[in-house]
Amino acid sequence: MRIFLLLFACTLIFAQDINLTKGQALFLNFEKQDLLSIQSNGKKINYFNHPKDQNTVTTIIAIPYKRPENKIIQARYKNNKTIEYKILYQEGNYQKERLQVAKSKVAPPKSVQARIKKEFQEANKIYQSYTSKALFNADFIMPLNSTITSDFGKARIFNNTLSSYHSGTDFKAAAGTPIYATNSGIVKIAKDRYYAGKSVVIDHGQGIFSQYYHLEEIKVKVGQSVKKGELIGLSGSSGRVTGPHLHFGILVNNTQVDPLDFIQKFNTLYQ
Repeated sequence: MRIFLLLFACTLIFAQDINLTKGQALFLNFEKQDLLSIQSNGKKINYFNHPKDQNTVTTIIAIPYKRPENKIIQARYKNNKTIEYKILYQEGNYQKERLQVAKSKVAPPKSVQARIKKEFQEANKIYQSYTSKALFNADFIMPLNSTITSDFGKARIFNNTLSSYHSGTDFKAAAGTPIYATNSGIVKIAKDRYYAGKSVVIDHGQGIFSQYYHLEEIKVKVGQSVKKGELIGLSGSSGRVTGPHLHFGILVNNTQVDPLDFIQKFNTLYQ
């Protein structure tokens, strides 16, 4: 009897290793019945009901581009069952690009440094206090139909100085081109910012945000609920740019991801 109790108390673990390129998203599905929690490196993370399977839940895992680290994902169930994945990050084949912009956008004067810091802190606070429930009920769409001019993840050399990596995807867009919400949600940012220019950020719930930068005109207000495909602004050349275009970004669980990769993978849930 003593040996039987010890065996019964042991945790049953199913383990698997998965390689994931930093800056990309991974969608993991788990059985819903008897699920207690899903954890990433010991911390609880969000999950949502799979849109096509009521017996399944989905969680989104992302490896940050900067300071990447491996992750242990564990789904804990009743009866001491645990399903575990070890996510191993890969560097990816990201390229470099050289850009010429105003000197003040690379080495900002002291007069604007307080503004830059405030805008950075404001955005971080928003991303860490997202809506816990899902505000979307359908797949994601592109904010416009246009040619890509700069891919996610490129190392950006501004005025011969390596300044950052490209945290989104740039689309060709003449000034005044209509920009549409990629999915339903609540507007959290609608203002002119030093680097991003006139910006709109939408909270879609479950830690998913979409970002639209360098606009000429903003058509929505903070706190406004928007529907997928609703007009939110007009493209422009505000902020740190070389010309008019749309910078489109997706952030998941406070991690910037390749928006095209994210949308392609997310939309397979609805197929």
